[in-house]
Amino acid sequence: MDNRAIVRVKAVLAAVGVLTASIGGAFALGLVGAPAVVGVENRFGDVNQDRTMILTDLVVNNPNPIGVQLGGSTVNYTVYMNDIEMAHGSKAGLQIQSGNTTLPFETAMLNDRIPPWWVSHIRNDEVTNVTIDATVKTSVLGNRSFDLNQREQVETDVISAFASDETRPVEGPQNPIYSNPVLYVNRTDGTWGEVDRQSTPIPMEFVVYNPQTEPYTITEVGYEISMNNVSMGEGTTDQAYVIPGGSTETLRTTPTIDNRNLDEWWVSHLQNDQRTTLRIDFYAKVELPTGNQIRVPLDRLTYVQTFETDIFGTKNETEDGAAGTATPTATPTSTEEDGLVGGDGGTGSPTDDGLVGDSTPTDDAPPTTPTGSPTDDGLVGSVMRVASVIS
Repeated sequence: MDNRAIVRVKAVLAAVGVLTASIGGAFALGLVGAPAVVGVENRFGDVNQDRTMILTDLVVNNPNPIGVQLGGSTVNYTVYMNDIEMAHGSKAGLQIQSGNTTLPFETAMLNDRIPPWWVSHIRNDEVTNVTIDATVKTSVLGNRSFDLNQREQVETDVISAFASDETRPVEGPQNPIYSNPVLYVNRTDGTWGEVDRQSTPIPMEFVVYNPQTEPYTITEVGYEISMNNVSMGEGTTDQAYVIPGGSTETLRTTPTIDNRNLDEWWVSHLQNDQRTTLRIDFYAKVELPTGNQIRVPLDRLTYVQTFETDIFGTKNETEDGAAGTATPTATPTSTEEDGLVGGDGGTGSPTDDGLVGDSTPTDDAPPTTPTGSPTDDGLVGSVMRVASVIS
């Protein structure tokens, strides 16, 4: 390579350095705008027994007249439900066009996160606060990060309808020893108990009346719980109740959801468009004055309640309209520190949570034409002209 060629190569490299430094300096002086997250939309994708895919459309606005394609640009994304981290992912090497660009990617949420979330939901009076933290970091343009914090609230009402003052007759099998109804249930009530990682107890009460002249002994009250036909628990009381003729007695039992089955229920919940039907069936074993026992199905006490969720607030959105309906945010905040991203600058490696980081971004809208200024045009244009002349 002759001296003239070497000089030309050095000049080109110098021009590239000037261009990079000029853009970074222009950003620092506020002459070139910084890309910022302006919207995010999530929806559930495929779900199986082990994991749930979360599909994300992140809308980034680049106010500059040129696109940004930098290896040092990264997106970090975390979903929290009641401050419990449900899924996390990151993506590096972004290509951000001028104007709005939609960056699609997906994150795998392991279904073993569902039991701790469920516990928090019940402890929080059946309220879940969904928080989505998204951060775009552009290391070349000043090593800044730009954040979006989006919130949704999910409320359910699963067991309050069990409280009732309706009188319901209980019929037993036909028997000459007694006449039907065998019992009347005059009142029912139920609350959430002390939920933990293993179980969700639901203490319940039944105020029953014995219309017969002879006393009854109720030796057992049993239950079966299902959610979307997924068996969630079964059991019986360990206490006997004697009900004199013409008297009332309060029976107590505690149906308990086995939280080990919540991940299986979660699959059915999503496959049913985030809708669940809870069903609790009861029966009683009654000892007659003769000493004989009969099993009485408490069909009139069967509790059926349907509840729905809309975790991301987009259940009724179509995929075609996802990018166009992304939730806008107020003016993003920027910091020179690492913030949520950490100090590695983004390496592009998928996280252990199963992020698929190779999606191709698509333009969300035609590039917007920013209001030009002599300073902006001169800064970028002059550097480009220098490179052109040298080449």
